[in-house]
Amino acid sequence: MVHNMTEEHGLDLSGGLEDVPVLCKALTSPTFKYSTDNVAGPGCSVDPSEVTLPGCSCLSCSCRADSCSCLQTFGQAYESIGRLLNIDRPESVYSTPVFECNALCTCSDTCSNRVVQRGLQHRLEVFHTKSKGWGVRTMEEISHGMFVCEYAGEVISFAEAKRRQFDQRTEENNYIIAIREHAGTSSITETFVDPAQVGNVGRFLNHSCTPNLYMLPVRVHSVIPRLALFAGRDIHAQEELTFDYSGGYGTQPAAEAPSTVGLQRKQCHCGAMNCTRFLPLDLSILS
Repeated sequence: MVHNMTEEHGLDLSGGLEDVPVLCKALTSPTFKYSTDNVAGPGCSVDPSEVTLPGCSCLSCSCRADSCSCLQTFGQAYESIGRLLNIDRPESVYSTPVFECNALCTCSDTCSNRVVQRGLQHRLEVFHTKSKGWGVRTMEEISHGMFVCEYAGEVISFAEAKRRQFDQRTEENNYIIAIREHAGTSSITETFVDPAQVGNVGRFLNHSCTPNLYMLPVRVHSVIPRLALFAGRDIHAQEELTFDYSGGYGTQPAAEAPSTVGLQRKQCHCGAMNCTRFLPLDLSILS
């Protein structure tokens, strides 16, 4: 891919695809194809770029709960400045999915129900950590509840996810994340995203047993969710950005991971007081 030079005399890993450059000052940059959105991979039955959700007919600059069909159907998720309304997650393994206004909606692009779809808004840097390989840090302060970035990549089937896991060499990283969404007591929808070859800045985020980001499935145009990462607390400039690969945050328990028999566990280097010493075998959250 083509990397653009930024005003900070580093490479823009997004190649100009992001509104805000993704800085990398390392002598050798990572090799992968940058994509701001999810793309269809092997076994994906629905094109993530296809508009499959209905839109509202609001004509105002920003939708209101008393008149917008999107907000009435799915609920209001954001404050007027784009901060999540329910910042403190409930003490449960379940999180509530978020639905934004989409391409079929007649409201303006500045609607407060359009947050994740606007893309990267904060200046982030991909850098070499001391013991964890690549990592991501923020170059500016990020307020609690604000959107930070997506975890975008190839959307693949369960069979393809298992094949890729078992084909990995010991020294290779496992980037695959599994999202399980429960509708009622019996219906479960699973989404598997792998940014190893095609992805965005989210692929460089490290695990921490005490993370400062948490993940929520957010739907915009498609039934396939975008894996959005929000600030779990106020984050300082130059601080490394991390999330819990097993889906937990704070006192919220992690989700149960699917069977990964035969895979070797890797040591965790997050340095947190509550460190579990080993990375989760796969990335998994429940919603």
